[in-house]
Amino acid sequence: MKFLSISTILICSFLHPIEVNPEFHDAFVEEFDSQNLQHFEYVSRGSDAHFKWQAGTSSKKEKETSILSLKLNPNDPAGPGRGPEISSKKSVHFGRYAARLKVPEAKFKQPDMGAVAGYFTYTHDSILGLSEIDFEWLLADPEVIYVGTWTGKSGDLKRVGRTINLAQGLIYTSEYREDAQKIKEDITHEQHQPMFIETIPDFDASAEFHTYGFDWYPDRIRWWMIHPHRGDTLVLWDYQGKRGIPQHPSKYLMNFWHTDNWAVETNPQALEKPKHRFELEVDWMSYKPLRTNQ
Repeated sequence: MKFLSISTILICSFLHPIEVNPEFHDAFVEEFDSQNLQHFEYVSRGSDAHFKWQAGTSSKKEKETSILSLKLNPNDPAGPGRGPEISSKKSVHFGRYAARLKVPEAKFKQPDMGAVAGYFTYTHDSILGLSEIDFEWLLADPEVIYVGTWTGKSGDLKRVGRTINLAQGLIYTSEYREDAQKIKEDITHEQHQPMFIETIPDFDASAEFHTYGFDWYPDRIRWWMIHPHRGDTLVLWDYQGKRGIPQHPSKYLMNFWHTDNWAVETNPQALEKPKHRFELEVDWMSYKPLRTNQ
């Protein structure tokens, strides 16, 4: 089942695109109905095991839904990009991004596993530095969502991030970090919106498909999701700070990988190497460039 009514609304409700440079993507919805990817390519730097990715296969959760399947290979080393990963063929920039996905259920099979599902934009240039906007889920606790950005040069990276627990209605942190300089500051006031997160008692990113997205402006990033019960937009963070908003054209990615040094907020032991071929299911991904010549 393709939820095109939602994805079309998500795209068309944003600002109209300008004439797009041929090196950049125009608006699209990648539906993963076929093994042949239209707007993405497979770019994993880990093993080339054939089972790590497949498009046009049926969802285990929704038999009628065609998905992109990304599976962990227990033999892959730790680190982003070592597991399965897709990247847009062309660059993207300011605009609206959305995806419908379900992260794997791991709490019962391997509760202390260290694994990350990432949905993000990314570029790293020796002159421009790093530009990343991300959603991340650590499988050891699918109630928790990480959103944020990375900017800056290698060795002096800057992080703006928020960690939330939707099932408990908690904001664990909203902070600015410069690890090299040992700077860590809470983000407050107008940059800390919304100040409270609605509680969704049954929220579990591994139980059902959910639609997540972010709007990337030159001076603002708004992370959101479609409320699983009401169907309206639930804002997770509307960040309008002066620091940490990427400015550079990037690639648009989805990946799934083992981490041995980042444990989920609620389980510091969750760093184990995966023992199974856990599967991330992605229904669709969309992009709508922002009109900037007004």
